[in-house]
This record gives sequence, structure tokens and C-alpha cells, in this order.
Amino acid sequence: MRYLHTMLRVRNLDTALKFYRDALGLKEVRRVDNDKGRFTLVFLCAPEDEPLLANSKGRGQPLVELTYNYDEEDYGEARYFGHLAYEVDDIYATCARLQALGIVINRPPRDGQMAFVRSPDHHSIELLQKGEALPPQEPWVSMPNTGHW
Repeated sequence: MRYLHTMLRVRNLDTALKFYRDALGLKEVRRVDNDKGRFTLVFLCAPEDEPLLANSKGRGQPLVELTYNYDEEDYGEARYFGHLAYEVDDIYATCARLQALGIVINRPPRDGQMAFVRSPDHHSIELLQKGEALPPQEPWVSMPNTGHW
């Protein structure tokens, strides 16, 4: 058994891509537009996972699949989905960049190791520092949690 992808339903594909592709830096690697089924699937991977994707046999992995159904549905804000997790080179720089783009840091990286943000569709995204935790630093140490993740 091997991990292939995580499927996330999104309400607005353009808004979702601004978050996952433009803000988080994921790369779109495949798109399926199915007019008959009335949906679009967009598959994304983290830049450092591209070699894994290139070497995977059969179905590509590891990926995030964004599913956009043309007919509007109310998915609510269910918490049965946990989160996606991505490792980053510099947790502070990543959070500062996301914050500058208007993304709320729900759980700041006070420990230099872990932070949480939410997508426009309320999916939790965990950001983990690559390697050892960075030394605690402001403004993150004093920043309170915002909302939930």
C-alpha cells in the first residue's frame, strides 16, 4: 500500500488555487475537466515531491486533489477531516509570507516547529519546520491562536 492523494472538495476553484498554488506554492501537475459529470479535478504536488511523482509507477503520488463540483453544494465546516501537512524550510518565513498575503495564521509557530492555517474552504493545513525546530522568536512567541484549525 502507498499513499496516493488526499481529495478536498472546494467551493470555488479559482479561490482554492490562489491558496494552494499561489500562496502555499504547490504545483498543478494534472487537471481533469469532466463536463458530463459536471466536475473538475486539479492535482497538485509540493515542489520537493516532484521527483517522487516523476518516479511513481501507475497513479502519481503524493498529491492533493481539489474537486470542484459545478453544481453548488453546502459542505459545511465539518471537522471529520483532520489536516494536510507540509514540511517547510523556514517556518517563520513561510508564515510571514502567508500572513502578508492575507492568510490568518490560526496557530502561530511559537515553538519554531509547527503552525496551522486554513484554506478558503476551511481545510486545516499544518506547516512543520524541516529538521530541528528554529529558536523561538517574535512576533510568533507572543501571538495568540486565532479561530480554530
